[in-house]
This record gives sequence, structure tokens and C-alpha cells, in this order.
Amino acid sequence: MDKILEQLPQKAGEKHAENKKFFAKLRRRPPKNLDYVMQDLHDQEFERTDCLECANCCKTTGPLFTNADIERIAKHLRLKPRAFIAAYLRIDEDNDYVLQEVPCAFLGADNYCSIYNVRPKACREFPHTDRKKFQQIGNLTLKNVAICPAAFHIVEAMKERIKLK
Repeated sequence: MDKILEQLPQKAGEKHAENKKFFAKLRRRPPKNLDYVMQDLHDQEFERTDCLECANCCKTTGPLFTNADIERIAKHLRLKPRAFIAAYLRIDEDNDYVLQEVPCAFLGADNYCSIYNVRPKACREFPHTDRKKFQQIGNLTLKNVAICPAAFHIVEAMKERIKLK
């Protein structure tokens, strides 16, 4: 896995222009069955991909924390929301709550998340490859393919399956 993660940013970079063009076309003319195709590709990829072998998302990026996430996680940790924010979060340039630092403080050495059952919505949905109206998140997906090997494989399979003119 280490070798794959080491090569991923370069591979994603090599495909960036091609992917950007593909996502622009996809946004303009999404196939009617896109949600079904993406769900199928997502399910196929995660049958063979074990996130616990990787956890690159947790090691290199941080999710956005919604107010609901903060309330839920703080309660789980038996902290007041303000104490949780002070201990773990900061406000970024977009005025969103994000982790103070990465890797995530809740990621263990075994790649298990200590708050898995109450993790942020952004973590639960990552890499967002099974999201409805997938054509709307092209820019996010362009970033995620450089972080997540599964997202990279899903996008490559998607380009094979969906032929855009």
C-alpha cells in the first residue's frame, strides 16, 4: 500500500487534465443512469479495497465539521462543544471548522478511528463516489483521486464505462 500511496499523487497529476475535461463534459451532459453507474462502480471497488490498509484520507486531509458533527462527537467524548472545538478544531479560510492538524487526532496506529460510530458526515461519505448527482462534484473528485486509491480506480473505471461525446 505504501508504494501505491507514494505513486498516487503523480498518477493523479498525469490524469488531471484528462479528468478535468471529462468532468466538464459530464457536468454538461450527465447520462440518465449516472447515479446507478456510480453506485455500481463504488460498490465493486470497495469489495476489493480495505480502507484500514490505507487511511490516507485521515493521514493527509481533514474533514469539514458541521455543527451537528461537533455536537455528536463532543457528546460522545463527554465534552462541551466549546471544549471539543478548542481541543481539536480551528476555523479555516472559508469559515468552516476543520481539524487543527493532520493526521487526524482520532486515527490510531492501526488505522482504526476512535470515533468511528460518531465520525463527521464528511468522513462517512468519503470519497463521495456514490453520491447522487455525482456530476456536481467534479472539482472535489479531482482532489480526492490524488488522496484515495479507490477514488482513482473508480474514476478510471467510470471513464471506461461512460463514453461522452
